[in-house]
Amino acid sequence: MAATPRFKNRKDASTWPTTSTTFWAIVLLSSLTVLYCGQLAAGTCEIVTLDRDSSQPRRTIARQTARCACKRGQIAGTMRARPACVDARIVRTRQWCEMRPCLEDEGCDLLVNRSGWTCTQPGGRVKTTTAL
Repeated sequence: MAATPRFKNRKDASTWPTTSTTFWAIVLLSSLTVLYCGQLAAGTCEIVTLDRDSSQPRRTIARQTARCACKRGQIAGTMRARPACVDARIVRTRQWCEMRPCLEDEGCDLLVNRSGWTCTQPGGRVKTTTAL
């Protein structure tokens, strides 16, 4: 008796419908896009909201909300007048000027009660920032 393949001509076996490779590539890329969108790279920040109030003369009050994806040991802060991930120790000890929050040509000073800092420009203009 000759050996015959058992499943060679089975009529009751169901076959998978064939789909193109392009279809599966599109499905995979769509899934990865959905997973990746809305995610920040580790150690980066983005500004979510920015509100300005110029109702008082010679004074502008700005409120900014940032979303950060900081690494272990870091927390959302400000570096060079932009949101950034900074060492958590700086925020814990309220040594705000250590995170270099002012622009390069500005001087940084702590407020008396350490609730924030001031950035003084060469022309004498002062920007005060308080941490919430």
